[in-house]
Amino acid sequence: MFDELNPGSPGSPRDGRDGQKDGPARTRRDRDQEVRHVVEREVPLGQNEDRVLTPAVHAWLDGELPEAAVRKGNTARDVEFWRNISDQMDVARRMRTPEHIEAQIMAALPHHPPQVITPWFQREFVITPFAALAVTTAIVTLTVAATVVIVLP
Repeated sequence: MFDELNPGSPGSPRDGRDGQKDGPARTRRDRDQEVRHVVEREVPLGQNEDRVLTPAVHAWLDGELPEAAVRKGNTARDVEFWRNISDQMDVARRMRTPEHIEAQIMAALPHHPPQVITPWFQREFVITPFAALAVTTAIVTLTVAATVVIVLP
């Protein structure tokens, strides 16, 4: 998948020219000065997808082999990669939130325990004017219907 990072550049669908060039007589100098499109790829090109770690590297990662036994030949690149990952994780583990940020977070938390939601039968009864009108209309309609059923037989 390609992401277009220059949507307003010449030749893109949004520039109003639908990809048409300026004309057949474009000079080399004009083409050299043209801005090249920047394309971002989801998956970098040139990497072998079926690459697997050797059992020796797995043993080193599990702590069964010393680093010196694995850091030779074609496994040196894998060892260096995992060494960098380990160093970055060590740095991330030692990071601490600054005290003023931590104080802001703690100040934003509520200082009282959350209240239990009251059951429906203990809540305040509130009726809106529209609801009152609807209930009144329903009662009047039912009364008229009952009167008609009782009086007309």
